Amino acid sequence: MRVLVSGGAGYIGSHTVLSLLDAGHDVLVVDDFANSKPTVIPRLESLSGKHVPLHSFDLTDVDKTEHLFAHEHIDAVIHFAGFKAVGESVGKPLDYYANNLGSTFSLVRAMAAHDVKRLVFSSSATVYGDSAPVPYHEDYQPLASSSPYGWTKVMQERVLTDVAAATEGMKVALLRYFNPVGAHTSGEIGEDPQGIPNNLMPFISQVAVGRRDKLSIFGDDYPTKDGTCERDYIHVLDLAEGHVAAVEHLATMSEPVRAFNLGTGQGTSVLEMLHAFEKAVGHELPHEIVGRRAGDLPAYWADSTRADNELGWKATRTVEDMCADTWRWQSQNPQGFPGA
Repeated sequence: MRVLVSGGAGYIGSHTVLSLLDAGHDVLVVDDFANSKPTVIPRLESLSGKHVPLHSFDLTDVDKTEHLFAHEHIDAVIHFAGFKAVGESVGKPLDYYANNLGSTFSLVRAMAAHDVKRLVFSSSATVYGDSAPVPYHEDYQPLASSSPYGWTKVMQERVLTDVAAATEGMKVALLRYFNPVGAHTSGEIGEDPQGIPNNLMPFISQVAVGRRDKLSIFGDDYPTKDGTCERDYIHVLDLAEGHVAAVEHLATMSEPVRAFNLGTGQGTSVLEMLHAFEKAVGHELPHEIVGRRAGDLPAYWADSTRADNELGWKATRTVEDMCADTWRWQSQNPQGFPGA
């Protein structure tokens, strides 16, 4: 297939581009570099040995999106593009609703105009809200969220479900993934957040490389095995392979829309992840326990049985792999990707 990857220069998008190329698919990327850097693309080409056509524009631009579909052959779309910082979304809700929903509207209209009917959507476990029983299962209702970012995912899932129901032959896979970490084994691409990291792993790695003084652990009095929050961390390469499995599954999928959890099915605590990373680095890292962070749930993880049974996909990489690969990336690229 020839697959359009929106947000293909981003963290998960870039690893998925490599996995698609490794699986024998052709790939083209659209990215406006709001959350990524253009220097990612040459690294993808170097690692794959293949040209990666790039279209640099904002998907909320309806005319440019239409022009792309009118001038490129596209068999399927994997849609990552969007704003993604939970905290920022609370302060800038209108920006998040306008960008995340607008880009999806523009993309799906162009797909409809050019008879492209296969879509894999980058959703999130945040759509389960704070009331779903653990482990999270795809059939849980009602979907909800505690942030505008999460609500954009809930809304986009609803939009895509309704569009698929109204469009003969359209197939959509909604991939709800948990906590992506890790990096490509080459150390050439990895997570490079803008500003202060919002997630645990990039913060730990920036402490390890000397960019941050210490890690703040938000609370050690949760009802978990060591008092710190537990999350379902998944290696980004496992996640990328899940997207390849999903896009290949669309042709034979019996339903117009199907949601899939992509996770390991087990929780790892903040302290466990810290100590695993210290083992990868070879020494202890400075950290402190501070007060709980508003909105943090004690523990959650995925039931990924459906992905195993229907996509033939299962996460195989360990926490040790996640830490070793992250440290290889960060130590080789202490400031992240170079600027354009």
